[in-house]
Amino acid sequence: VQLQASGGGLVQAGGSLRLSCAASGSTFSINAMGWYRQAPGKQRELVAVISSGGSTDYADSVKGRFTISRDNAKNTVYLQMNSLKPEDTAVYYCNVGWGVGYNYWGQGTLVTVSS
Repeated sequence: VQLQASGGGLVQAGGSLRLSCAASGSTFSINAMGWYRQAPGKQRELVAVISSGGSTDYADSVKGRFTISRDNAKNTVYLQMNSLKPEDTAVYYCNVGWGVGYNYWGQGTLVTVSS
């Protein structure tokens, strides 16, 4: 499975961005899809995840501001980020679960929120 993430960039605090991550290859066994982020000097953390059935879960820090969604026909997961804060600045990675016990990572897209 190959993952291509896009949509990062520079935005002012309070602004919005939409990240996309398209999967290709052996996509028939993809189950959960999610977004993680890693800020400078910090560990990678889960931002949001969506199951194959559409159930979602979010980190407390982004609840009410970020929305994860997926288009199964396009094998694509999205992350709508609103009311962005400087502390949201990080490299954002998409991740997909595949089969039993496997997962794949995208290349990362940088989100920078200026104050």
